[in-house]
Amino acid sequence: MTDIIKAILAINPNAQVSVNAEDFEQITWLNGTAVISKADIQAKQAELQTAYDAKQYQRDRAEEYPIWQDQLDDIYHNGIDAWKATIKATKDKYPKP
Repeated sequence: MTDIIKAILAINPNAQVSVNAEDFEQITWLNGTAVISKADIQAKQAELQTAYDAKQYQRDRAEEYPIWQDQLDDIYHNGIDAWKATIKATKDKYPKP
């Protein structure tokens, strides 16, 4: 789950806050930062987690793609079409939702 501070800063990027552990009872609002309700923070956490989960395919692809130096070498030795086939295999394995 997305942490409390990330959710708070997504709601109010200028918030100044201290959170001791992942506990809504231990939030200290600093320097006049307006208090954000627990419900609003939890809703933002859920929204951020959904956005993160929706991009899992991007993280999977990034791990599987060859490093860029190898990709350039592939293009040099085998041409653009062979390189596209290599990349397409990864894209097909991890399609966009």
